[in-house]
Amino acid sequence: MSKILEMIEKRNQAWNAAKAFVESRRDKDGLLSEEDAKTYSEMEKKVKDYGAEIERLQAMEMMEQELSKPVNTPIVSRPQAGNPEEKPKTGRASDEYRKAMLTALRSNFKQVSNVLQEGVDADGGYLVPDEYDSRLIDVLDEENIMRKLATTITTSGEHKINIAATKPAASWIEEGGALTFGDATFSQILLDAHKLHVAIKVTEELLYDNAFNLESYILTQFGKALANAEEDAFLNGNGTGKPLGLFAATGGGTVADTVTSIKADDMIGLVYALKRPYRKNAAFILNDKNLAVLRKLKDTNGAYIWQPSYQAGEPDRLLGYPVYTSAYAPETAIAFGDYSYYNIGDRGSRSFSELRELFAGNGMIGYVAKERVDGKLVLAEAVQILKINSSAS
Repeated sequence: MSKILEMIEKRNQAWNAAKAFVESRRDKDGLLSEEDAKTYSEMEKKVKDYGAEIERLQAMEMMEQELSKPVNTPIVSRPQAGNPEEKPKTGRASDEYRKAMLTALRSNFKQVSNVLQEGVDADGGYLVPDEYDSRLIDVLDEENIMRKLATTITTSGEHKINIAATKPAASWIEEGGALTFGDATFSQILLDAHKLHVAIKVTEELLYDNAFNLESYILTQFGKALANAEEDAFLNGNGTGKPLGLFAATGGGTVADTVTSIKADDMIGLVYALKRPYRKNAAFILNDKNLAVLRKLKDTNGAYIWQPSYQAGEPDRLLGYPVYTSAYAPETAIAFGDYSYYNIGDRGSRSFSELRELFAGNGMIGYVAKERVDGKLVLAEAVQILKINSSAS
């Protein structure tokens, strides 16, 4: 058994032991003594520690796999003239463009090859090579839960999405009776483009050190920063200068109910507030603070509604549905729905530009990455929101 699976099994055993301890220690009023509550808190902390260790082992395993890849692949086949049907890569997808971009980065954009002119951005920077853009998207997907769950569209201009506003209804008629006609009407949602940028500084020593993996560092730093800003906007944005988020008061999901505190019945009600067709691909999005409350809740049969994952890489479940947590999800709301109805519109490619003089006195070089992106929930009924309002009556 691998170390990860062993830790998952230990976590599950610890969680079951914690549940059994609570059940065996309740008094006639269903409460725990102060000492037993302290013991349970320690047991719960151990479960969380196992979870953190599992994530650490998974990250180490991924790093080990990456580092174990061969740097050079031996040639074992005979030289051939090449596949005449295989077209050489051109433009920003070519190796020449990628190498020229790296040379420009390392030389503080003093060595700019003519090939980079194929990807000049309208604002004066250079469009990132296709390979960089793909890898940057990979970082955004890994760091940003909304890019995993939503529908992403690449656009070259404003993108209009048609939505059925009203639908014709069927009706019974008598034999030989007159037909009745209903009009189907449509509305539109417009995906525009909001500009997002991130800047980093690199020392000149690192810039000129060929042993330093400049590409990986810049892509990782840019990717994480962009992903965090995107996730915040995709969840909480008000649509002014940024995307319109899932939890937005206007244009976000449908408020199913408002409660003063979270109870098991409220979560069951939230699930069934979502129409059946959307439930098959539905998941929860919530803040870690609310997750701590949900892990202690039981249904009317006394069973915990929280179900820890027994498989590495799979999300934990709540009432049978996947659970995703975000530091940017509000503590005053929980979302449940099919997030494929949240559309993310990427306008064109991301671009790099250099800040030539701003940090020259400090011996550092500045770089800026920019992207244009928008996001909107195209069907409000596809996501239901449980509001948590401590002041509600």
